[in-house]
Amino acid sequence: MSSILTNTSAMVALQTLKGINSGLAKTQSEISTGKTVASAKDNAAVWAISKVMESDVQGFTGISDSLSLGEATVAVARKASESITDLLTKMKGKIVAAQEENVDRGKLQTDIKALVDQIGTVVGAAQFNGLNLINGSSTTDVKVLSSLDRSSNGTVAASHIAVKRQTLATTGGTAQIVGTGTVTAADYLSGIGTPITEGGTLTTGAIADAGSATITVGQVKAGAGYEITLEDLVINTAGGGTATGSRTFQYVAGANDGTAEVASNLASQINSFFGAATGGGYAASFANNVVTINNTSGATINAGLKATDGGTAGGSGAAGLGALSTLSVTTTTTATAALAAIEGLIKTSVDAAAAFGSVEDRIATQNDFISNLSDAMKTGIGVLVDADMEEASARLQALQTQQQLGIQALSIANQQPQNILSLFR
Repeated sequence: MSSILTNTSAMVALQTLKGINSGLAKTQSEISTGKTVASAKDNAAVWAISKVMESDVQGFTGISDSLSLGEATVAVARKASESITDLLTKMKGKIVAAQEENVDRGKLQTDIKALVDQIGTVVGAAQFNGLNLINGSSTTDVKVLSSLDRSSNGTVAASHIAVKRQTLATTGGTAQIVGTGTVTAADYLSGIGTPITEGGTLTTGAIADAGSATITVGQVKAGAGYEITLEDLVINTAGGGTATGSRTFQYVAGANDGTAEVASNLASQINSFFGAATGGGYAASFANNVVTINNTSGATINAGLKATDGGTAGGSGAAGLGALSTLSVTTTTTATAALAAIEGLIKTSVDAAAAFGSVEDRIATQNDFISNLSDAMKTGIGVLVDADMEEASARLQALQTQQQLGIQALSIANQQPQNILSLFR
């Protein structure tokens, strides 16, 4: 049945053309924006996920900046620590030279003082953007923002890399002062020769060639002084020869010292001197509270012990290299103490450089990871919302063809009422 009131064919053609035009508009939008989901209207769930991920990517950009700043700050501290280690190693050479006989200790002390000043300059300059990790101004760890961790329920928590400060300041040390008070000597030191004196004249005993002697630290209290003197040692001279001389090794106990700490310190001083200023034949060791001295030099040496009270223990204070402020080689006794001290100072700077190097590598690794993570997230967002341009191009061609056919179909359908007029001619 034909009707001039209802053109079903035209309505069908019109609805088809509307659908084609809608698809064509969507395809053109994808081509112009490059996205298949450009707004929440296109796909609310996917659009919401993409926006959350985009915000995370922006956050990771800020984290990367934070990591780069932290890495630069730690790198400055590491390089400063390495420079300080080099200066301390150079200083050790001066202290070793001071162990020899017939040397100008005054000039060596001047050189050491210059090196100490240079270390102080390095410590003061080791800052980045005003933050100095080695000057001892604070003991609080520096936290470097390293990540944003999003849980499944949407909660976001910040993660940090803690950078531990390393104190390498050269001030704050206190010099060791040996007291003159008396103690019951045998209760504090015993071993060589006849019983030692109590705060008075040193009592000596012989250690024959191929022999040894043991020295026992009996008890400890803060301020007690422990002294070992070795005589008739063959000591190197500045000209490359040798001379017979003596050395005194002293240690004043602190509040936290025990018998093992006293024995360890004395043995360390003695062994450091043997290694730096003699040609061999002497050795010292300790076990618990006993110091053992071995003599294989080919000649007898003499050793003496002395114990005192009323002294003051030396210390570095809060500064890791504070002992540098009291380091002295002006006398044979202070020179031997300085030789043992410099080993500990070098270890402090080496440990600091190693700690900074480790955390710097961790920050660099995290920075690389954040960069790769951001790239992966951008790729993921693209998979969700980016348009497939090859598919869009093919679909555009098909829809344009369908549009042209749809227009033709609608035109034909619109002409059908005109055909009815021929029935009335």
